[in-house]
Amino acid sequence: MPRLDPARPPMLLDFVWRMLLRLGFVFARIWWSVRRPHHQGALVAVYVGQALLLLRSSYRSEWNFPGGSVHAGETPEAAAQREMEEEIGLPPYPLLAAGSVCGIWDGRRDRVHFFELHLDRLPRLRLDNREIIAAQLASPDELCGIALTKAVVAYLGRDLQSS
Repeated sequence: MPRLDPARPPMLLDFVWRMLLRLGFVFARIWWSVRRPHHQGALVAVYVGQALLLLRSSYRSEWNFPGGSVHAGETPEAAAQREMEEEIGLPPYPLLAAGSVCGIWDGRRDRVHFFELHLDRLPRLRLDNREIIAAQLASPDELCGIALTKAVVAYLGRDLQSS
């Protein structure tokens, strides 16, 4: 399936942000590997028909779902909604809870809560060109040929616990 293009071409400031995010992620992974902190995240599998929306961040080589960290006092669903708005500009949609999985990823002890969103068509996305630099829809057949984060691989494997 075709890659979805960002809304605007990157500017010099975007490249500076990307470098800072890459460096910060490297140092964070080193720190997490030493400290092994507990972390909670929320990811949303956005289905458009049978295809899944995948995002490419500036600091990872693998594709991921929209989502991120659950802040203190925030529910996983609220975090998922917030991250979809921040990363790709999607307004709140009703999400379906799809379980959670635990693992050690990027040096952290992580519990990732998954949600699903089923759409008939993909609304216009707003990528910031700093953290999120690309988006694509991938059919089920295409997923095996794409480098995915371990959390997305766990979701696709469906060995999830009930939330």
